[in-house]
Amino acid sequence: MDPNNASLSCVANIVWTNSLGTTIKKVAYKQATLRLVRNTLKEMFLEVSGEKVNPIKMKLKGIKVHSKFMAEGKASIQFTDEKCSCFLSNAPPGLLVQFLKVIFIKITSDQTSNGESKEDMLKKTRAHLLSGKANQFDDISPVTNAELARAKKMASGNGSVTTPSPPQKRKRLSGEEQRPAPKKLYVPSPLTVASMEPETLNAEQKMILDACVRGRSVFFTGSAGTGKSFLLRKIISTLPPDGTVATASTGVAACLIGGTTLHSFAGIGSGEASLSRCYEMATRANSGQIWRRCKRLIIDEISMVDGSYFEKIEAVARYVRKCDKPFGGIQLILCGDFFQLPPVVKQDSFSRNALTQDDNSVMRFSFETKTWQECVQQSFELTVVHRQKDSNFVSILNSIRIGRVTPQIRDTLTATSKQRIEMEGILATQLCSHTNDADLINQSKLNNLSGEEKTYHAIDSDAYMTKQLDQQVQAPGKLVLKLGAQVMLLKNLNIAEGLVNGARGVVTNFVQGYPLVKFKKRDLLVKPEKWSIKTAGAVIVTRSQLPLKLAWAFSIHKSQGLTLDCVEMSLSKVFEAGQAYVALSRAQSLDSLRVLDFDGKQVWANPKVLEYYRDLRRQIRDREYITPMAVKKKDGGLKKSLSAMGLTKSLMSKPLVTIN
Repeated sequence: MDPNNASLSCVANIVWTNSLGTTIKKVAYKQATLRLVRNTLKEMFLEVSGEKVNPIKMKLKGIKVHSKFMAEGKASIQFTDEKCSCFLSNAPPGLLVQFLKVIFIKITSDQTSNGESKEDMLKKTRAHLLSGKANQFDDISPVTNAELARAKKMASGNGSVTTPSPPQKRKRLSGEEQRPAPKKLYVPSPLTVASMEPETLNAEQKMILDACVRGRSVFFTGSAGTGKSFLLRKIISTLPPDGTVATASTGVAACLIGGTTLHSFAGIGSGEASLSRCYEMATRANSGQIWRRCKRLIIDEISMVDGSYFEKIEAVARYVRKCDKPFGGIQLILCGDFFQLPPVVKQDSFSRNALTQDDNSVMRFSFETKTWQECVQQSFELTVVHRQKDSNFVSILNSIRIGRVTPQIRDTLTATSKQRIEMEGILATQLCSHTNDADLINQSKLNNLSGEEKTYHAIDSDAYMTKQLDQQVQAPGKLVLKLGAQVMLLKNLNIAEGLVNGARGVVTNFVQGYPLVKFKKRDLLVKPEKWSIKTAGAVIVTRSQLPLKLAWAFSIHKSQGLTLDCVEMSLSKVFEAGQAYVALSRAQSLDSLRVLDFDGKQVWANPKVLEYYRDLRRQIRDREYITPMAVKKKDGGLKKSLSAMGLTKSLMSKPLVTIN
């Protein structure tokens, strides 16, 4: 969190009621600015201001905060003493969480540090009234480390006026059960001890976030493990929910960012119909309304979006929105790595031989289209790898990414075939190039286990959405387990203890009907978790299921986004450019990887992608010659500076920013 974030911009409605609960006054702000301020008595107030309305200040004492819909940018603060409530909506979810945390921390600090006697308070109040500064307010000071420590202590269950402690007499729980967390100020509370730790962005990520907030249409890329999905979730949480649509080319990727599939949003099916037919489908009542409300369109895994489809939805956007600007005036935020999995095509002839030919009838990337050149204003590349800590392994992966295999790389990966990476019953997950192969292996291995089967059925909030949930959520609708079953964790439960999405384990027991799973660092009694997806109409649909999946084998396509701590692979059946790179980059380290039959011939990169990234990096080098003074000039002066340096017109239309 940002400890200095003591302001928030959003829609606000303040309602006052009488003792009977009847509304007696209401003030509405279409765009309000909320600030935390103090008077000379050091009392803290919430100030709400907006255009054409005088600022309103409400004392932050005896408040109740309701944040059930905080993920949607909504919350309310009830001021008990003043008999009024402030309802917030269309707030950037991430900034809303930070703002409420600052309130909690400051209130906690005031309650624990204010030990003044009643007599001292009366003296201070009298001096305050006589000073003539009774109406003077100042911004609160930034959150200090001491205040943060006190808030953590309070959040862990010591209680306060607004966060009462649970009763002291509580039956001690035994076994794998843990003491329930005490009720926090917010429900569900973002104020866990872990959530108070800062989620920092590096310089690269901050630059991209800033461009998105400023309304630029951007594309950002980076190798596997550079934090693209993490940054994308941060961007989504920083933008106002109204008008922001998060999509992805695949269902699993859409679920990871809390969005929907691009095909579901666009409303034109597979896009194979004629353009006129696509216009007709997209202008239907529901689809047309979704397009017209959209102000910011986020597309994750853009590398898997076919160029023809990308052109079609851009034309549809202009048609439905009746706007000739690129993408109908919608801000685009595109994310992906074209060196990874390419667009899915139906032709049976799709092969490495086809890739080496410049045949647009087989496949076309989004960046090859004229639409891309017109719509993407600014491009970025992330370079800092977070998934793998071993610099040697990172260097190997970077070479594999561009299809380069040196004798040293070949020898290093071949040597992993003899590694023993299993431990204490946890076997290596085999990555397969085909999904059917992975499913057959898992079912066969499960059938070979003796013992009773335990079946867990998912609980979906909407039975009619089960098929879509199956496509977008990793958690299966039906999970069958036995003792000895190899499983993979599908949720980040405790990063510090290695209980993350992709962690490998084995079922060792069943306790109270739930599986007890041995992971590398600890045993865990696994209980149901919840997944949420958002439909094109912004309806939230949920699935409750055990966060586990059989993991003797996994398909390379479905492994995108995972970090596997025990994985083996055979690359002999690789059939796509970048597939070998995706598989290898899932491994956390060389020590957790086993390649059974490494062959350098199975590693190659698409020639079109290589050319695109060469141009992209050439623009990076060109930009390094632009002086800081030239960058600060106005557009006219900047164009003259670039022209004098002989830089191309395309650089002006599509600047590339990166940090090394």
